[in-house]
Amino acid sequence: METKQHHAVLFPFMAKGHIIPLLHFAHLLLRRRIHVTFVTTPGTRSFVADHLAGHPSSDVVTIPFPQLGILPPGVESSDKLPSMSLFPPFAMSTKLMQPDFDRALVTLHATRPVDFLVSDGFLGWTLESANKFGIPRLVFYGMSCYASCICKAVGDGNLLAGADLADDDPVTLPEFPWIQVTRNEIEPPFSDPEPKGPYFDFHISCFVSSANSFGLIVNGCYEMEPFFVDHWNRHALPKAWCVGPFCLAEPDNMSSSSNVTNGPIVVQPNNKAPAWWMKWLDRKLEQGVPILYVAFGSQAEISSDQVKEIARGLEDSGVSFLWVIKDHDLELGEDRFEDRGVVVREWVDQREILTHPSVQGFMSHCGLNSTMEAISAGVPILAWPMMAEQPLNARMVAEEIKVGLRVETCDGSVKGFVTRVGLSKMVKELMEGERGKEARKRTKEYGEITRKAMEEGAGSSWRNLGLLIDEICGRKEA
Repeated sequence: METKQHHAVLFPFMAKGHIIPLLHFAHLLLRRRIHVTFVTTPGTRSFVADHLAGHPSSDVVTIPFPQLGILPPGVESSDKLPSMSLFPPFAMSTKLMQPDFDRALVTLHATRPVDFLVSDGFLGWTLESANKFGIPRLVFYGMSCYASCICKAVGDGNLLAGADLADDDPVTLPEFPWIQVTRNEIEPPFSDPEPKGPYFDFHISCFVSSANSFGLIVNGCYEMEPFFVDHWNRHALPKAWCVGPFCLAEPDNMSSSSNVTNGPIVVQPNNKAPAWWMKWLDRKLEQGVPILYVAFGSQAEISSDQVKEIARGLEDSGVSFLWVIKDHDLELGEDRFEDRGVVVREWVDQREILTHPSVQGFMSHCGLNSTMEAISAGVPILAWPMMAEQPLNARMVAEEIKVGLRVETCDGSVKGFVTRVGLSKMVKELMEGERGKEARKRTKEYGEITRKAMEEGAGSSWRNLGLLIDEICGRKEA
């Protein structure tokens, strides 16, 4: 008797940092012979379709993003917002997509019944949609269990309440007494002495929806944070399933497209000509020159004064570097770097860069995707958090698992200005110093752990995903 092919619907939040990990997760499901329908908006359809090209067991469904007067016309992704001050109305407006999403589910469910939904934590309203059809929902927040446990401890204990608490006063977490956080490390509205308002209510509704979902998928492996995974599963809902790192869903040096038959998946080698910066890395490898990769994600807002200070600090360090910058217009005087450093103002394949053998360090904003890509590639991190839960990821990197160092701000605050002197000092320490060597050693050890976790058949993340699929599909069939 032919085995029924299961069907999953994936619906990420509208931001590259949320879409990309779920595209990687889609490949994990496709390797399990699960049919994947990926829901997105018209503006990101081509990006998604290119990533899933060649998979006959995948579909892309588009639904319109609501056009509100407060948002610039045509903006469908948060990384396209002119200012992150517009993020709250952008996030809250996704609720207006529910009627279109419900209609899409009606069509999908009629032609190929949906076994489970994976949707972003910011799309809490999708639980209501899924419940209408009896579809179990998995939630994806794109956070580590370490960061999730800290946020929950801060919120449950109301630890940042009180007008007399300064933004940089350290607060010890009773549940984790070796960890201290400050208001500057927690995003508004939760860093406010008395959180309230529509954006606060939006987050609370998302948390409630998450707690009532079937499970939480984690872009990481159990072995990297066992204490915090176990703590979450004892004291919080829904159950966390470590099924990553997602960036290891596909073999190295392969394209994102595959030719799939009824037999094994055949992944075609990537025959694209290498980008000019990859050729530069090849040349540096031949010269025996280690490279620092510098990138701060697609949403970080960095002042022009700070960007120019970064340029001066990199120049002073004497370290060779590849710096990806999203500001296309800012003049940095790249000629002064000569061949020691290059500046890229285009979209890059970050994992391709991090896995290049010349790259021996990564100055990063510590978004979880970037953090996991660096760790899985065995590249130590110079942590410079910018927003969201990134300060907590930076703590995990530098203090908990010790796979990196922190930049030094001039006033010691997590949001302080970084001078050329402070930056140059920490760049040299990461790339040449004893602390950097120790971080590199630990990162390579954790990199091996993550790769083993994703091994087909035997890895803990591979087995966890199998158990999750069996449980969620078995429950629905029952």
